[in-house]
Amino acid sequence: MTRDFEATPEQLFRAHTDPALFARWVGPDTTVTRIEHWEARTGGSWRYVSVHDGTEYGFHGCFHEVRPDRIVQTFTFEGDPDGVALETLWFEDLGDGRTRLRAQSLVDSFESRDAWLRSGMEVGVEDGYAKLERVLSDGAV
Repeated sequence: MTRDFEATPEQLFRAHTDPALFARWVGPDTTVTRIEHWEARTGGSWRYVSVHDGTEYGFHGCFHEVRPDRIVQTFTFEGDPDGVALETLWFEDLGDGRTRLRAQSLVDSFESRDAWLRSGMEVGVEDGYAKLERVLSDGAV
C-alpha cells in the first residue's frame, strides 16, 4: 500500500510510535482502540484491543526495527493466532512537508493473503489512514 500525506516523515513516524496518537487513528471508523502494551523500539513489543459494538478484537506483535525512516514489525490478529504477518513501513520524504508512506505485509501463503483481504482489513486501513490525515491536519502531531 502507498499513500501520500501532508506531513513530515517525523510526524508520520511519531503517529506510528506514540501509543496515544496511534490509538486515535488506527482501524475502522466504527472502532475504539485501547493500547494494552506499547514499546516502540527495536526489540520491543505491542498489543492493542479494538472495540466494535461491545466486542473486543486483540492484536499484538513485535517491533523488529524502529528507526525514523522505517519500521519493521510483526502483526497478529488474535482471532487467527497462526496468521502472523511481517510488516514494513517506509517514510519517504517528498519535500515541502509531504511524505509517502509505503507499507508491505508479508504472509505465509496466497490463501492467507486472500483471507486477510476478505476480512475487511482494507476498509480498516483506508478508514485509519483517513483518520490519520485528520489527526495530522488538526495539529496533534
